[in-house]
Amino acid sequence: QVQLVESGGGLVQAGGSLRLSCAASGRTFSSYVMGWFRQAPGKEREFVSSITRSGGRTYYADSAKGRFTISRDNAKNTVYLQMNSLKPEDTAVYYCAARYSRDTASSSHDYDFWGQGTQVTVSS
Repeated sequence: QVQLVESGGGLVQAGGSLRLSCAASGRTFSSYVMGWFRQAPGKEREFVSSITRSGGRTYYADSAKGRFTISRDNAKNTVYLQMNSLKPEDTAVYYCAARYSRDTASSSHDYDFWGQGTQVTVSS
């Protein structure tokens, strides 16, 4: 069982930056692939980024490439999402998720545990 708690969301102007954090409970954090997803009002939850267990490889949705950076600190049981050059269309609730596997995935159905989400609002 893994419990995930996101933080770092907020209101920011277009072009600004935010850094999301997701703290995980438990002693096996490094056994989990971690991912970030987001869900805007009236839309389905969508993949943003994922990172392998060691942090050696990262994956991004096209909408995030070049602007977002995922990272993790296994010693701190935390995964981060640095978001730069934010756009109004990035407005959503952002969720972190954990997948007990060595393989990353971009489908929400492939993740085992979820945080409660943190709201990101980008004003124009």
